[in-house]
Amino acid sequence: MAKWTYSDKVKDHFMNPRNILREDNEAEYHGIGQTGNIKCGDEMIVYIKVDPEKLTITDCKWRTYGCASAIASTSILSEMVIGMTLDQAYAITAKDILKELDGLPDNKVHCSVLGDKALRAAIDDYYRRNGMEDRIKTQSAKIVCECMQVTDEDIEHAVLEGARSFHELQEMTKIGTGCGECQENAQAVMSGYIQKHFGL
Repeated sequence: MAKWTYSDKVKDHFMNPRNILREDNEAEYHGIGQTGNIKCGDEMIVYIKVDPEKLTITDCKWRTYGCASAIASTSILSEMVIGMTLDQAYAITAKDILKELDGLPDNKVHCSVLGDKALRAAIDDYYRRNGMEDRIKTQSAKIVCECMQVTDEDIEHAVLEGARSFHELQEMTKIGTGCGECQENAQAVMSGYIQKHFGL
């Protein structure tokens, strides 16, 4: 019998996922965000309700076509963000989710980025719907990896944090872990930022 390579928290959230959107009531939600690409194996949609006065998340639901790690990651994320302000929720990273889950196997870490990216897209959607476009942080970013929704800004941040090879960039952003078609373009973007910031 194969041994579980997942933490107890991952197993719990996979076997008993919280906050899945089971009803066909998308119109009740104030922000909807989608990330991933079904042809690459993972797609995530996050739905949020927002208190308009406090700008806090009052409910978070989700749907996914993904693996156990993607399900567990988004399940625990949906619990983490309820009660947070939009700014606090926007700042959640894959590392925060991994810590809350007590880790994931290395080859499944990329699954944890789907939830937080879809959450940020849902928050941006809320801002668009409510005339708050000035608060959208990703509108000027260009997507380099469609599967993982990695932008040129994500690549720049990774370079500033020490990424110098595509492997290091992939470790930090999970870029190219879907179909892999973006690798050449991603390397070019990364080289441009290395030259810009470090003259190398």
